[in-house]
Amino acid sequence: MREVDLDYRYLRAFIVTARHLNFSRAAEELNIAQSAVSRQIKLLEDAVGQQLIIRSSKKVILTEKGESLLGLLEKFEKDIESVFLGQVNRTLRVGILHGLLENWFNDIIIDYSKSKGLSLVVEVQAIEKLKEKLLNGTYDLVFSNENIQNELVSSLRLFDEKMVLISKTEMNPKDASDFPWVMYNENDNLMHVYKKHSRQIIAVNSITAVVNLVKKGVGIAIVPDHLLKPTDNLKTYEVKGLAKTGVFCSTLNFQVLPEPLKGLVDLIKKKAL
Repeated sequence: MREVDLDYRYLRAFIVTARHLNFSRAAEELNIAQSAVSRQIKLLEDAVGQQLIIRSSKKVILTEKGESLLGLLEKFEKDIESVFLGQVNRTLRVGILHGLLENWFNDIIIDYSKSKGLSLVVEVQAIEKLKEKLLNGTYDLVFSNENIQNELVSSLRLFDEKMVLISKTEMNPKDASDFPWVMYNENDNLMHVYKKHSRQIIAVNSITAVVNLVKKGVGIAIVPDHLLKPTDNLKTYEVKGLAKTGVFCSTLNFQVLPEPLKGLVDLIKKKAL
């Protein structure tokens, strides 16, 4: 198969002429001489080795190959518009930690939903999966408690995250091992804060369930304070020995954030900072 070297000017001249089926009107739209339009189409036909337009003094007709080429070029133009002009209406994909979605991010979704024509898909993942899917382009935005900074990703610290020990009733934090522990996973903060572990451990992979179980008096837990509501009526205690953490918004290193990603990031900055 021979290689075809095409000049976009020739393709453009063909598209406009094919739409109007008139050389003079095509020349007017392209702002060039009619003879230039005719020459560009002739050069295109020479390049592809096929006649695309049948010319007469009264009428312009597309050949079968011309019809096929016009269809392909019109689809190409729509695809280009979708990539560059359709960004405003595309779906944003967000990855987030479970606790952040069930508490803080709900208010963001409510405000973002007021933007007509904008769609949002939010998925809960563990931190390693969040980083992986951000790097491979599956997610536009990730919310986690890790400050991800490298040549591809930047993170913005939204707010500090304070961890607290919670219990339904008054207790002495020094006696934590005497109570059942309600944990999110096997690497829960309780395991790091206390050398002596509880004999009864209940692990549930839902931070909301952790808080609810403590409210029911099942045991004690360590959770971020922003997960708690005044109506929970829980006793809270300062936790010592844990590194200071925060909540971060992470994106790929765009020189300029594309819309509508910029709109969502600006909304989050406004509410969090």
